[in-house]
Amino acid sequence: MIGFRRLALAALIPAAALSLGLPEVLAQTPSPATSSPAPAASASPSPAPLATPSPAASASPAPAAAPSPAASASPAPAATPSPAASASPSASPTARPTAPPPEAAATPAPVQTADPFGLETTLEARKVVMVKGTANWDSAFDTLIDAFKALNTLLDKQGIKAAGNAMVVYTSTDDTGFTFLAEIPVEQDPKNLPKDMSIGKSPEGKVLKFVHRGSYDNMDNTYEAITNHLDDKRLEAKDTFIEEYLTDPLKTVEDKLVINVFVPLK
Repeated sequence: MIGFRRLALAALIPAAALSLGLPEVLAQTPSPATSSPAPAASASPSPAPLATPSPAASASPAPAAAPSPAASASPAPAATPSPAASASPSASPTARPTAPPPEAAATPAPVQTADPFGLETTLEARKVVMVKGTANWDSAFDTLIDAFKALNTLLDKQGIKAAGNAMVVYTSTDDTGFTFLAEIPVEQDPKNLPKDMSIGKSPEGKVLKFVHRGSYDNMDNTYEAITNHLDDKRLEAKDTFIEEYLTDPLKTVEDKLVINVFVPLK
């Protein structure tokens, strides 16, 4: 857009140059006007010989002819200022104020709201209550939701509030399904845990951070992009990876999910 505007301004410059040339042409127009009195003067002598019998009559036509050139000369200066004033000042001031708007319109361009992709960061270990589980890919999200529900029910019964976002740690995967740990950070230890639940620590260390927005089913596209990123950078990931749910999966519409994906490197 800026380039287009500058071309438009460049187009106005020759137009302004042409308009500035008009006064010179108009300035030359008075010379023919001033030359018009010459023929008028040449016409006056012809009646003069005819008016020789009466000298008084010859004097009267001369003054009558003189006003006509004066009148013809006066409009010429009056005509030159008006086009000159309308051409040069109006073109340049009105054209240049239009240049700033594109710059203002271009300022939103730094829309750096795009999520970081492959940002290197470090995870710190946190105390979590976790539940182990297995799932097949066809019902993966439903299985994870059931695990989060079981953890939240336990915490609600004991009056313990979550101290962070829910997470899933994938411990192994294959073509049919995966095993996982569903985790919720806490600051105090829950009591009377079921057999499949335990207290532990969340993963720690250096990881690459990726962001997924949308439904769980569309995460295949995100993981494919992650794989391509690792290949391009010639990086090798560990067998585990972590998902942190920035939006509550129990209360958020599935296609509005926001999930951080952390990939530990070898």
